[in-house]
Amino acid sequence: MPRQVPRSTNRETDREILRLGFPALLALVAEPLFLLADSAVVGHLGTAPLAGLGIAGAVLQTLVNLCVFLAYGTTAAVARRLGAGDLRGALAQGLDGTWLAVTIGIVVTAVGAGLAEPLVALLGAHGDVAEQATTYLRIAAFGAVPLLVMLATTGILRGVQNTRTPLVVAVAGNLLNVVLNVALVYGLDLGIAGSAIGSVVAQVLSAAALLAVVVRVARREGASLRPRWLGVRASAGAGVPLVVRTLTLRAALLVTTYAVATAATGRASEVDLATHQLATTVWGFLVFVLDAVAIAAQALTGKALGEGDVASVRRLTDRMVRWGWVSGIGTGVLLAAVSPFLGALFTPDPEVRSLLVPVLLVAALGQPVAGVVFVLDGVLIGAGDGKYLAVAGTVVLVVYAPVVLALAALGLGDLVLVWVAFAAVFMGARLVVLLARARGTRWMVTGA
Repeated sequence: MPRQVPRSTNRETDREILRLGFPALLALVAEPLFLLADSAVVGHLGTAPLAGLGIAGAVLQTLVNLCVFLAYGTTAAVARRLGAGDLRGALAQGLDGTWLAVTIGIVVTAVGAGLAEPLVALLGAHGDVAEQATTYLRIAAFGAVPLLVMLATTGILRGVQNTRTPLVVAVAGNLLNVVLNVALVYGLDLGIAGSAIGSVVAQVLSAAALLAVVVRVARREGASLRPRWLGVRASAGAGVPLVVRTLTLRAALLVTTYAVATAATGRASEVDLATHQLATTVWGFLVFVLDAVAIAAQALTGKALGEGDVASVRRLTDRMVRWGWVSGIGTGVLLAAVSPFLGALFTPDPEVRSLLVPVLLVAALGQPVAGVVFVLDGVLIGAGDGKYLAVAGTVVLVVYAPVVLALAALGLGDLVLVWVAFAAVFMGARLVVLLARARGTRWMVTGA
């Protein structure tokens, strides 16, 4: 049972969560709109391009999301130093992460562009779907550097309790992305390649805007803009556990896509993949909605631990778990209500529209659990508890992967059943391991 605290204290906590979480919510919602816009535009080109976008998106998101520590780890580290009263050191550490982002982004671009065809083949795509996916991936890979710079600079700004600037940049970048997608795909008749080009251009300009803000603040505080290679190496080392954690999560999503791709053949496979792409995109959109509280959790937890205030950390955790649960119920009810109508926004294919409804209803049922999972994940990331998250992610993958692969191997890979396994087994296992950790105190390490 959470300890009783004065209502005024809860109200103050709620205000802090809202102050950081609301702008983060709008910014996080704007991020997946890159893919939602691509899906809406590409979906009207046909089912094969939409399915190809799903395959390419899974590969690219895996390559980029492995580096999510550039945002999450930077937020926690910068917030800790801020709590300890060292703003200049916080900015310097954040800039080390930005230089690391550039270095990693170059590698990701080389891998994504150079190995696009075999990476697409690994997910079981073939024929027109594979061709569309390869075209998109080869171009979109050039957005890796700006994407990773966006992660790092966003992490810096969140760490210093500024979530409004990432919001403004995200909204502007997404509006530009929509305009470019429509102009290039239909105006210049570039097809799926035009969608990829538009996204890359929007990402480059968004990264430049965020970097300009961070550089201005760093110069004002006297923090060096030059790469401190010892600091860059330290940032890389600290990020390894979060990379492992993210790798296990992405592996679970890739295993799910693989099960969908191999469970059916011909027209059925194309429909299943296209539907899975839309459902995954909607799920990702809702993940970002629920993750807004987790972003607040990262910043507030890191700052409180930097200040040495363990009591506040426990109070914040209890309050944010309640926020996560209520938010999950809200998004679940909303998703269930709109599920019959979402398909028409993305595709004219009646089979895809019909299959999408039950899949989204399953996703809606999983939202309350997801809300708590994302909040606890944010709390532990804010505490710098990456090693436990890496181990926990591995355990969850070991539990989930055999289940979903067995469904495909036994011919039980019905798309709805696969999503039931995802919502119940994958998300349920994550809830168990995170609750087990949060109830203890070993993760509450104080200091900068």
